[in-house]
Amino acid sequence: MNLAEIIDSRAVLPAVKAQSKKQLLQELSQALGGIVAVDHRIIFETLLTREKLGSTGLGQGIAIPHGRLPNITRVYGLFAKLTTPIAYDSVDGEPVDLVFVLLSPNHAGADHLTALARISRLLRAPGTMAKLRGTATAEGLYAILTEPPAAVAATAAA
Repeated sequence: MNLAEIIDSRAVLPAVKAQSKKQLLQELSQALGGIVAVDHRIIFETLLTREKLGSTGLGQGIAIPHGRLPNITRVYGLFAKLTTPIAYDSVDGEPVDLVFVLLSPNHAGADHLTALARISRLLRAPGTMAKLRGTATAEGLYAILTEPPAAVAATAAA
């Protein structure tokens, strides 16, 4: 699965300012609401419910909040780079500054897991993390996120 299939350039936020995990999820839900045509409160509740099961903070400053919605027809993503890292209850206890939100239809079990795995591999690649943290524009971030997997693997190996 190529990330260009689930994220478009409108869904890349290069300078999000949030003071808390809850505020961050609210802001990202609002941004996603316009893209997926779903009430942002429904998205927020979906993400918050998932967080109550366990933090989606993977460590190394990365979080992938995600959830399933009954009224969407495909997988959607949104990437946000925070201006200042925030506490997120991550597995390593470190604050988060790179966030990829993933929303999937209720029936998309395999696609949801495939997308989560792809995003996790991409964001955890040291070369990719450094590039994302060193890029300030939505266009630049989008280009990094949608690089073909072979290019990402080459970057990670370098």
